[in-house]
Amino acid sequence: MSGAVDLSGLKERAQARRQPPAEGADGSGSATAVAVTEANFEDEVLRRSLQVPVVVVLGSPRSRVSAEMAQTLAGLAAADGGSWVLADVDVEANMRIAQAFGVQAVPTVIAVAGGRPLADYPGGPGEAELRQWVDALLKAVEGKLAGPAAAESDEPEAEDPRFTVAEQALDNGDFAAAEAAYAEILAAEPANADAQAAIRQVRFLSRATLVSPDATAAADADPANLEAAFAAADAELLAQRPDAAFDRLIALVKATSGDERTSVRTRLLELFELFDPAEPVIVAARRKLATALY
Repeated sequence: MSGAVDLSGLKERAQARRQPPAEGADGSGSATAVAVTEANFEDEVLRRSLQVPVVVVLGSPRSRVSAEMAQTLAGLAAADGGSWVLADVDVEANMRIAQAFGVQAVPTVIAVAGGRPLADYPGGPGEAELRQWVDALLKAVEGKLAGPAAAESDEPEAEDPRFTVAEQALDNGDFAAAEAAYAEILAAEPANADAQAAIRQVRFLSRATLVSPDATAAADADPANLEAAFAAADAELLAQRPDAAFDRLIALVKATSGDERTSVRTRLLELFELFDPAEPVIVAARRKLATALY
């Protein structure tokens, strides 16, 4: 998707932001416990959770209970030998992560699996209670994740020529040809996740790039106009302002009912699908949507 709109949120891929492998949360450098920041959040939480569950403990160095929670979980993670990983987040140094998870008190413990927040831990730092919760988590995801990653090969993966054709069309601004190319891949492989994600991006871009420059002002002037709100949300997303786009439509969910509310919710979920479901901006928006609906 080179040249397309960047919908990456916390995915800071620039080499300057890359850090060496994080030291373990228990100070040992263990592979079962890592210190997580905004810079390595994608690798250590989102990507890792596709292989094994990641238990994120969001705490503060000034909180004794946070330290106890992290220490107990680090011990359990080490004892379980890599079947899950502890991610220790200092919320004071990583406010965007804390905001994305909706942290209201420390410590907050959230399990992430398959790139999605799965469950909150409601209890205290007691080992027995944490052990029971972790065991339930492992049972819930049994057989559903890829498992610990094998050693990676140094040889680069061969490019799929079908994707090359689609990406060339996209780089040329030919959205119709790009969509047709991705559709051809999906016709042969309906479960191809890369093609599914790409075709959603292309359809969004082909629509959003036609939106009028004054779409936001038009929607603000006529708050009850659904089509104007949809166009404004597209424009905001295209301008790298996903929070504004989502907040606009969530506010509209609150203000509508019946078929109109269904229409707004459908468009909002469609926009969510342009992102990795575990992106903090999506986690936060889904929580806001749930509050608006119920």
